[in-house]
Amino acid sequence: MATDSEIYTLHKYYIWANAMRVHFDNLFSEGKPDMKNKEVFFKVVQYMSYWYSALFVVVEGWGSLGLEDERINELLDSHLVDLLRRFRNGVFHYQRNYFDNRFWNFIEEGKRSASWVRDLNSEFGRYFLTWAKEQNNE
Repeated sequence: MATDSEIYTLHKYYIWANAMRVHFDNLFSEGKPDMKNKEVFFKVVQYMSYWYSALFVVVEGWGSLGLEDERINELLDSHLVDLLRRFRNGVFHYQRNYFDNRFWNFIEEGKRSASWVRDLNSEFGRYFLTWAKEQNNE
């Protein structure tokens, strides 16, 4: 069973991942960004890559701590988890090929992977908010 300290520590990783999501979403705050603009394109890819990769750290911690939540566990019972792991590895381990499959296999899932990552991010947020409220009520 995970200790409070371990869950707080995992929450720190979630906060970091979610901060990258906020940066990513801010790029879309005024509509669809101009992806033909190289500077904009690289910012979109940068924030998305760091968000997705940081979120996988939360996935790893979740499993390592043996935490349980019906909705999160349902989302984690997906082939997308392994694709996200490979994506993270592509981001944080140098790849010789610019368009390495570690990146594109996850992205090629299209709307399914984008929706799944958003749902997972949201459910982790819900879990941590609920958990924190429970800690304050004890």
